[in-house]
Amino acid sequence: MQLLTPAALATALYAAACLTAAGAARAADAPGALPSLGPATVLLVVAPHPDDETLCCAGVIQRVLEAGGRASIVWVTSGDGSELGSLIIERSLFVNPRKMRAYAERRMREARAATARLGVGDGGRLFLGYPDGGLRALLGENRTRPYRSGFTDSAAVPYPGALFPGHPYTGESLARDFAAVLERTQPTLILAPSPLDSHPDHRAAGLLTIAASNSGAASVRYWIVHGGEGWPSPRGLVPGIPLTAAPLAARLEPVAFALSVREEDRKLAALKAYETQLRVTEPFLLAFVRTTELFSLEPTAPPAP
Repeated sequence: MQLLTPAALATALYAAACLTAAGAARAADAPGALPSLGPATVLLVVAPHPDDETLCCAGVIQRVLEAGGRASIVWVTSGDGSELGSLIIERSLFVNPRKMRAYAERRMREARAATARLGVGDGGRLFLGYPDGGLRALLGENRTRPYRSGFTDSAAVPYPGALFPGHPYTGESLARDFAAVLERTQPTLILAPSPLDSHPDHRAAGLLTIAASNSGAASVRYWIVHGGEGWPSPRGLVPGIPLTAAPLAARLEPVAFALSVREEDRKLAALKAYETQLRVTEPFLLAFVRTTELFSLEPTAPPAP
């Protein structure tokens, strides 16, 4: 394989930078681009688990705050349903409810640290504490009948630091709590997971957002984290390249939001707060530290002609 000379490498990097800048300029005017961000912007990021908010939206969060707007994150679960977390972090071959609740408390501490690095204050960190791996059931068979988590052995929110401790694990309770978050934050812009995401909790959180935001008071854009096998590619930390469209979301024609170098660096710093998750899936997580973040106007694509 022939290696590039320093001069050729510099030329290639300059060309890539020009292409990225041109793409960012087109993205700003594209249908579905984020609305103008300024002092009147009130952002709400809907995160199924701690770390999702940083993967999808760290650049937008920073931009809103730097423009004088407000930003909040609502974590629908506290990430207490991870078999890998049980095995690698808690060093337990079999699921131990006490250890999984402690694991979730640790993930919430990481979320607070990560979002603090992005500039989000205490009042913008909202944990609902619903069951990791159980959100789809709450929107279906457990809409009125409490769901019991197989990881924490809880049928109600077990975390004192959650917004509504003790609320039952039912779809009706989740819908009320999510509505209360919307009432509390009064967002003008919501960034939510796409129902096309392959993770059931992400799909459910997207559907929850769609049902709760039908009034049209806020603009909604959709992002994807679990977007298809092998995506994002390449894996690991590769500075200076944009995030490509996920296979599962390609038909949505996502629009790029370009990050500055400083925003990209702070995104990486925030992601490093998630020590538990980096120990489990580091190459996957670092692949989201790119020069762009991607958002779609529509949650799902129309049927193919």
